[in-house]
Amino acid sequence: MRSWIGLLAAVAVLALALGARAQRGAAPSKSIPANAQESSSKQDKIKIFSVKQGEVIMVDRVKKSDEEWKSVLTPQQFEVTRRGGTERAFTGKYWDHHERGIYRCIGCGTDLFASDTKFESGTGWPSFWKPVAPENLLERDESSPFGMVKELRCKRCEAHLGHVFDDGPKPTGLRYCINSASLAFDPAEQ
Repeated sequence: MRSWIGLLAAVAVLALALGARAQRGAAPSKSIPANAQESSSKQDKIKIFSVKQGEVIMVDRVKKSDEEWKSVLTPQQFEVTRRGGTERAFTGKYWDHHERGIYRCIGCGTDLFASDTKFESGTGWPSFWKPVAPENLLERDESSPFGMVKELRCKRCEAHLGHVFDDGPKPTGLRYCINSASLAFDPAEQ
């Protein structure tokens, strides 16, 4: 049964990725500025929640050129986070990861998800039922062959993380389906 669910999820995510690539020229929704560089220069400070400090803090946006990103990310991390790609199901580092800690953005270190909200979705990607804080994420409507979905990005560096679906467990009913390539794990905190 798990292999069928994983296969169906892989087909759905592949269709989403192909749809996103086809729409790259389309104007993004209001959640993510059409020109991130221009918007970033207008507002260099943003609010995010810090798990370590236990409060909302002000931080600088992270702005880098493609060449700078390529120098600090692996090719797969670059493809996923900067180009909106998707790793194959059941291949990522964290899909079957069970340590306690915090999952952070691979690009800027922003706290994204706590391990106590991670669950086994059977899809082959790390799945969480809620983020550390909603202010740490950006959501963007994205059309796919299956209808409209919500793409997730890191608020600080605008890295593509994955998608959010409404088929998760209680109490939120949400499934944040995230690429392992977009995450770094810190076992020291939670």
